[in-house]
Amino acid sequence: MPRIQQIVETAIYTADLARSVDFYRRVLGLERQFSDERFCAFAVAPGQVFLIFNRDMVNEGSPTPGGFIPSHAATGPQHFAFGIALADLDSWQERLTAAGVSIESLVDWPFGGRSLFFRDPDGHLAELQEPGRTTKKELSAAA
Repeated sequence: MPRIQQIVETAIYTADLARSVDFYRRVLGLERQFSDERFCAFAVAPGQVFLIFNRDMVNEGSPTPGGFIPSHAATGPQHFAFGIALADLDSWQERLTAAGVSIESLVDWPFGGRSLFFRDPDGHLAELQEPGRTTKKELSAAA
C-alpha cells in the first residue's frame, strides 16, 4: 500500500475572516500567501498550507482556472497542531501569554515531546507540538 508522506493542507472555518487572519499573522507569525473575501492561505513550511475559510462562503463550490473545487464546510470547534522546535515551547508560551492568549493545557507525552494547547478567536483548539510524540501505530510496532 502506498504511504502518505505529509499533510499538505489543513483548513478551518471562521465567522470573521479578517479577525482570524490578523490573529494568525500577528500572534503566530504565519506568512499569508493568498487571500480574498472567501479564504486566506498561509505558508506554514515548504509544501504545507494552513487555510482559513469564511464559513458563510463555502456552501458552494469554487471555479478556478485549473478546475472546480467542491463545496466543503465544518461547524463547531476544530483541532489542528503545528510542529515546533524542541527548545521553543517555553518561548511560544511566553509569546501567546503576552498576546493575551490563554494557555488551556500543557501535555508531557509519555514517549517524548510536549504540547501546548490554546484557542483561537473562533474557539478552535490549536496545538503547538514538540517533536518526539510517538504514534499508536509506532508504539504497537515497537511492542
